[in-house]
Amino acid sequence: MSEVFSSPTLKVEQPRRGPFAKSRYRVLDDDGTVLAVAGETAEKGRVEALKTIFPGKSDLDAHLVLLTTPGGEPLYVVDKRRGRELTEVRGSEGELVGSFVTERIGRRYVLRDGEGGRLGSIAVDLPRNNFEVMDTEGGKVAHVRKKWAGLATHLLTTADKYSVEIFDPVDEPLRTMAVMTAIVMDLNLHESKDIT
Repeated sequence: MSEVFSSPTLKVEQPRRGPFAKSRYRVLDDDGTVLAVAGETAEKGRVEALKTIFPGKSDLDAHLVLLTTPGGEPLYVVDKRRGRELTEVRGSEGELVGSFVTERIGRRYVLRDGEGGRLGSIAVDLPRNNFEVMDTEGGKVAHVRKKWAGLATHLLTTADKYSVEIFDPVDEPLRTMAVMTAIVMDLNLHESKDIT
C-alpha cells in the first residue's frame, strides 16, 4: 500500500467553494505539508474512462473522487455509490483496497478489505463530528474529528476540516481506510449541504 499516509497525525481539508463546485480535498501532515489532493474529476475523458472501470456513476448523490500526489500521480479512487450503503476505495490500478458498508445509517459502518473480510468498524457520535475507527477486536486504531468552523461556514459552505489521529501500529489496509474515513464520512454525512 501507500507510504503517503505514514504520519500518525493528518489533516483533511476542504477548500471553500461555491455551491455548484465539485468535492475537493487536501491531505496534509501535521507540519502542513500537502501529501495528497483529491477531487471529483471534471474532465470528460477521465470521467468516462473511470466509468468504464467503476460503472453506475450517473446518480446525483454518487461521487467518484480521485486522490493523487501533489504532482498528479494517482493514489486512490473513492467510489461513493448512490445513497449511503456502500463506498469503495480502490488503488491506482483499480484494485479494491477496501469498502465502507453501512450498518446503521449515519451511526455505524463496517470496514471490509479487498476480499470482503472484516477489517473493523467506525462508530459515529450523535452530532456526526467524531468517528472512532476500531479493528476487528474492538480496539481503537484511529480517531477522526470534524472541526467546528463557525455557524456561517457550517451552514453555507462545504469547507470542512478534519483531523486524523492514528494510534500506531496500524497495518495496511486498515491504516489507509482510517485516513479515507474523513473523506468518506464527509461525502456520506456532510456533502448534503451542497445545492447540486
